Amino acid sequence: MDSIATSFSSLLNHNQNNHVSSLPNNNNHKVSFDPKLGGMGSAVDNSKAKVVTGPAGYILEDVPHLTDFIPNLPTYPNPLQDNPAYSVVKQYFVHVDDTVPQKVVVHKDSPRGVHFRRAGPRQKVYFEADEVQAAIVTCGGLCPGLNTVIRELVCGLHHMYGVKRVLGIEGGYRGFYARNTITLTPSSVNNIHKRGGTILGTSRGGHDTNKIVDSIQDRGINQVYIIGGDGTQRGASAIFEEVRRRGLKVSVVGIPKTIDNDIPIIDKSFGFDTAVEEAQRAINAAHVEAESVENGIGVVKLMGRYSGFIAMYATLASRDVDCCLIPESPFYLEGHGGLYEYIEKRLKENGHMVIVIAEGAGQDLVSESMQSMSKQDASGNKLLQDVGLWISQKIKDHFAKEKTMSITLKYIDPTYMIRAVPSNASDNVYCTLLAQSAVHGAMAGYTGYTSGLVNGRQTYIPFYRINEKTNHVVITDRMWARLLSSTNQPSFMDPKIVHEDKKEENDTSVNHEIRSLLPPPC
Repeated sequence: MDSIATSFSSLLNHNQNNHVSSLPNNNNHKVSFDPKLGGMGSAVDNSKAKVVTGPAGYILEDVPHLTDFIPNLPTYPNPLQDNPAYSVVKQYFVHVDDTVPQKVVVHKDSPRGVHFRRAGPRQKVYFEADEVQAAIVTCGGLCPGLNTVIRELVCGLHHMYGVKRVLGIEGGYRGFYARNTITLTPSSVNNIHKRGGTILGTSRGGHDTNKIVDSIQDRGINQVYIIGGDGTQRGASAIFEEVRRRGLKVSVVGIPKTIDNDIPIIDKSFGFDTAVEEAQRAINAAHVEAESVENGIGVVKLMGRYSGFIAMYATLASRDVDCCLIPESPFYLEGHGGLYEYIEKRLKENGHMVIVIAEGAGQDLVSESMQSMSKQDASGNKLLQDVGLWISQKIKDHFAKEKTMSITLKYIDPTYMIRAVPSNASDNVYCTLLAQSAVHGAMAGYTGYTSGLVNGRQTYIPFYRINEKTNHVVITDRMWARLLSSTNQPSFMDPKIVHEDKKEENDTSVNHEIRSLLPPPC
């Protein structure tokens, strides 16, 4: 940890407590625009990625600033210096060179690696309160905490910076050009955090970059806060690129929202803790149903289209689950070591069992008998078959055919109940930090970034890093091993596949270290 925590004054003056580094303040660091760091799979041009390099393998993947494409912008003193609430803070403002490392577990000879700009208030701001016309939009599926983020954006703008004009865009992206706006004030949003859903409404799709930016320009909006998942953040990146192309003084800010926790880089997304907590109710119900009858089986389907984080953490938290199936870990039904064999073994041992399955698990098995894998929703996500219903019926059919034992199976799908609940206390605090960090960044003139938590610190992450891939459960990691030891389920995997996954993970790590040692592009 010593190699990644430094103070303002010296590159190697360590501060182990904060996990915050300062950007090398000497003649050895270089600022470059790296076309190779453009977002993989992104539909926008990220050829102007800002990269700062320094001694000892230091890399800052910086976020854009309004002054990058609009020179000579005036600055103003940050009004927080006169805010009574901040009078007790020892250091009002984040140092301009504070950065946060992406990787905190290192070896003594490791390069310092990739860093992100630390979030928080700056000494100078690029907007006066009276000139700000902010807009907030929510897109994609529902998630606990949406209303909390809306509330804290409005209250943060008003109470910290004196911003009075905040618009709510109704109905997702298409609301910019197809719906009316609503005025948001601290009094109008005061109690919305106690409600699930989003007061602004939401939708999938409807992204027309030119129409959206035209609307932003026509309405005089100069700060846009976009709350949504990976597809929404790709849309936000496209909006930022068009804003930059037109040379508009508009900060475009993303706040990552995905109940599946599948956005990369960040520690977690808001709503995830609430989802895991709420999933316990369904698992507890399935356990009660299963243990109340002979050879009872409770099947619970949880969210997780491509990533099984909710299923994994809910299983670990419950301790009543006998088998957890996720998209990242293939499984098979029949034969030695298959699911059917494990179910029969577990029923003979305990007389009941609980299975938790993520919605994206086993889709290759489902697709063999049901043809719809090529269909997509408005956000471009694959339309998945209901794997919970499918696997429940397959289990029933198997034991009815084999006649080895009589079973009673109950299937529970709490998906939409979980999405619709208000956020819990932990997520409420996290939503507050995300929203306030987003506001601080926009007021400081940063744009084209997502506000997110990295190694316990609030950071500003460029869009291309958020959009480059999907976060997955690593089944060769200790957390998945902890789950297997908790449920005592088989891995359902061929040892050769495990070996190949480990080799691929090691190769990726080596490539990352090599990239950190390379000189910046010319």
